[in-house]
Amino acid sequence: MWFITLILLIFILGLIILVHEFGHFITAKKSGVYIYEFSIGMGPIIKTHKGKDGIDYNLRAFPIGGFVSMAGEVYEDDETNKIPKDKFMCNKKWYQRVIILAAGVFNNFVLAIIILFFMALIWGAHSLKPEIGEVVENSPMAKSGIKVGDTILAINNHKVFSWDQAQIFLYMKDKDNKYDFEIEHPDGKTETYHITPVKIKNEDTGEEQQQFGFKVANHVEKGFFVSIKYAFQRFASLISTMWITVVNLFTGKISLNSLSGPVGIYHVVGESIDIGASQVVYLIAFLSINVGLINILPIPAFDGGRILFLVIEKIKGSPINQKFENWCHTIFFFLLIALMIYITIFDIIRF
Repeated sequence: MWFITLILLIFILGLIILVHEFGHFITAKKSGVYIYEFSIGMGPIIKTHKGKDGIDYNLRAFPIGGFVSMAGEVYEDDETNKIPKDKFMCNKKWYQRVIILAAGVFNNFVLAIIILFFMALIWGAHSLKPEIGEVVENSPMAKSGIKVGDTILAINNHKVFSWDQAQIFLYMKDKDNKYDFEIEHPDGKTETYHITPVKIKNEDTGEEQQQFGFKVANHVEKGFFVSIKYAFQRFASLISTMWITVVNLFTGKISLNSLSGPVGIYHVVGESIDIGASQVVYLIAFLSINVGLINILPIPAFDGGRILFLVIEKIKGSPINQKFENWCHTIFFFLLIALMIYITIFDIIRF
């Protein structure tokens, strides 16, 4: 079982990275940028092919990661002086550089929407509405008076438009361990309920978990146009949820320990296999959106960070100092590596 999980993990990450890097690759190629190589994987090269276009297409030993190596990504970097000046990415028009940098994220988002569409087409479109489908007897929700059919409008003054968002707001830390639910009843009347969840210890992980005592309603619809609508709505819901998570990581309302690295993702892949094919397919879409959103954040070492430097360049009317930009990317790259090591160690301890 562990072997199947590992192979599937490699396939999922490989697919997401391939789609992302292909976005950079194809837009750079169409823009006339000189490309040294297009690699899938990291580390030593185990197979290489020189294309008719002069690009080295490489398969590398470690099947996590990948990259496109372009001439002049930050500055003219050809010591042989054989590459024409107009082939350097740094010499391309401003909008072309932005498109090249954003194309990987765009591809990840498109991949996710396509997957969500086919998921809904095959298995049906599950309702995103945060409607109460079941209330556990004697639970905090039951004691408060909330009933089946009620809809969550807000949690702790945070507006809720989908169950994805509701889950994040329920997970966020609250110093008093009290949650205000704004509820809409089937008759249209709204009320606010004050609920204190009970804490239950997870027998598998030993961690304490909050239990409110309800399940969301699971209405399923089928159809082509329903599937299109679902794909875009689910995409928007996941984007907003991930953004809420990122923001609250900085505010401290969500702990860094809630993040997952490769070990945590491996564990999730294993759980998805146990649930079924639809969950595995959904996980691909979820991770693709995750990779896309993280990469577009305006942080050096990410695509969004490089776009940020281009925006600053456009505003000031002249290029950013090359050494300063390189140092920014390098420093943040090592900070990200340190964060990944921390998350991985915590994952190993947790799992």
